Amino acid sequence: MTDAIMQTYTAVEQAMEEFNKALLAHLDVLRESEKEDPDKVVRLAQGTKAMRDSSGIYLSYAKFIAYGMPENEETIDDDLQG
Repeated sequence: MTDAIMQTYTAVEQAMEEFNKALLAHLDVLRESEKEDPDKVVRLAQGTKAMRDSSGIYLSYAKFIAYGMPENEETIDDDLQG
């Protein structure tokens, strides 16, 4: 695939990782807060898990496209390792 697609895929992957880390950090802050709203914490915890799962699905397909729709996952792994 083109360098632009690979660079963009990498940027999206990194952004999703950072977003998920930020959600987890915010969840930790809410859990430690003295004014914690249990319902809000539960909703955010569920949303954080859903976001992590959804971004994993999205990124797996984006990786598939970025690597030129290879015939199997081993081809992607070989490309990633060098």
